[in-house]
Amino acid sequence: MGTDGRIMAWIMDTISMHRGYTTAGVVTGKPVSIGGTLGRQEATGRGLQYIIQELSRDHDIAIEGATVAVQGFGNVGAVTAQLLSGLGAKVVAVSDQSGGLHNGNGLDIGSLLSYQKDKAPLAEAGGGDHVSNDDVLALGVDFLVPAALEGQVTARNASKVRARFVVEGANGPTTPEADAILAANGVTVVPDILANSGGVIVSYFEWVQDLQFYFWEENEVNERLHRVITRAYRDVVATAKEHNISMREAAMVLAVGRVVEASQIRGIYP
Repeated sequence: MGTDGRIMAWIMDTISMHRGYTTAGVVTGKPVSIGGTLGRQEATGRGLQYIIQELSRDHDIAIEGATVAVQGFGNVGAVTAQLLSGLGAKVVAVSDQSGGLHNGNGLDIGSLLSYQKDKAPLAEAGGGDHVSNDDVLALGVDFLVPAALEGQVTARNASKVRARFVVEGANGPTTPEADAILAANGVTVVPDILANSGGVIVSYFEWVQDLQFYFWEENEVNERLHRVITRAYRDVVATAKEHNISMREAAMVLAVGRVVEASQIRGIYP
């Protein structure tokens, strides 16, 4: 948090200088000019878009006109809002640390992105009614994307969440106590380990490209991301159905199971 491509470049340069040669693959999220990958900046938000598209298909929700609320308007939240809006979804609310903006007819995300170029607070933006971050979490929408800080949906406010689906853009935005309340209220949570993995997936792609010193076109990066995250979503959904467990539990069952399998096959000498 609080870093950017320039800082990743400094890390790469420092380690390279100590080693005596350029080691581009030592850190990801770098500028493209020094070994970064096209598509990395948008990757987490694009992964969220792909997950929401899969949810829409599975639950017969037309993405065009589907309602979305996004808590957090940084790199993840803003990109998610922009991509979903481009697909015809109705992004009715967004927020940052200053507060939120709500418009039942849909917000003009392009205008808000231009407005925020100078880090202007959404609490002072036009185009909708000013609301609190808690208000954004409580809106009756198809998809709620908490993409700010951890611990935002808690035992205190989980009963107020009226979204059909909570798709976690941030790391750990929902507490275990809140998970139980949401499940009891019929709200499906797509866990962070799956929903926001687009950034990590494309960071892996960046590392692979750095090792080869051969770089892909952006559409190839996006296609590979779509293939990987969609397969992961399908695996999690199938496991959740098979064991009658939540998607978070299913994701952990798959993850731990794969580590166990690999450890047993390798033998882990000595």
